Amino acid sequence: MADVGALLRANLHDVFGNRDADARRRAIEATFAPDVVFTDPDESVTGWDALERKAAGLIDGAPPEFAFVDAGPAYIADGIGVQAWEFGPAGAPVARGVDVITVRDGRVAELRTVLAG
Repeated sequence: MADVGALLRANLHDVFGNRDADARRRAIEATFAPDVVFTDPDESVTGWDALERKAAGLIDGAPPEFAFVDAGPAYIADGIGVQAWEFGPAGAPVARGVDVITVRDGRVAELRTVLAG
């Protein structure tokens, strides 16, 4: 997968928004480099397993009506993408933020999540 826009969508919907653990793991391996670095306000972790734990911790612990949705257009440059998102029940998000990805060899090498203040 090399298209930055497709990688942004896969990150938000196929990984962090996916409640099916097996499908989520397949998406992680297809979307992210094995040595991916994920940074959020809590910590920075490296690798598929750590990223999977972060995604599972967010979506698996959320009520069933909670979902991640795009909050505006994706911004794409050569090897970099930014996507704003919202998380919560439809029309009433409880969290907002942006994901910034850096792409290397057709996969996400770095993912940084910045939360709205």
